[in-house]
Amino acid sequence: MTKVKICGLRRMEDVEAVNRCLPDYVGFVFAESKRQIQPETASVLKAHLHPLIQAAGVFVNQDPAWIAGICRQKVIDCVQLHGEEDEDYIQDLKRRISQPVIRSVAVQNGIAGLPKGADYLLFDTACATRGGSGTVFDWHLLEGFCGRPYFLAGGLEAANVADAIRLLRPYCVDVSSGVETDGWKDRQKIEEFIQNVREIK
Repeated sequence: MTKVKICGLRRMEDVEAVNRCLPDYVGFVFAESKRQIQPETASVLKAHLHPLIQAAGVFVNQDPAWIAGICRQKVIDCVQLHGEEDEDYIQDLKRRISQPVIRSVAVQNGIAGLPKGADYLLFDTACATRGGSGTVFDWHLLEGFCGRPYFLAGGLEAANVADAIRLLRPYCVDVSSGVETDGWKDRQKIEEFIQNVREIK
């Protein structure tokens, strides 16, 4: 069954919402973004997160030593890289941490030049904000992809997630703006999104 990640949690209300319906992952954004939070805030939220939910930390071109410090404090269970982090960067980071690494790949017209060092890939729509655009890319570009397990992001919402899963069967679907109302996480939209994913056999 395809897993679910709800990205961009910022408030205790967000944690309470996901604890009710238990996605497999949530995301805390530490990179510059309208959803950015500080590690101290993430630590508090993580302490209240259901133990079955894994927390990913989202970073963009940030110091590997700083990321490793957050990992050592057990604020996050995996690291998601969304910048220009190259193979040397990924290998350096992996020497410092035991958590899995997810590497984002911005999709525009194809998926060439995939990074090799990460444990998972995350395919997202190419945009200036490096994610969270709410825009879908052409899923057919990923048809037949049989590399590492991957997260599918970019414009997913309750209305289209089932179609995406039927076409691609990704390891995980990743949503942020698609479960928000006026820029904040919406409990009803989160529940509907997860229900639609879990109805797919």
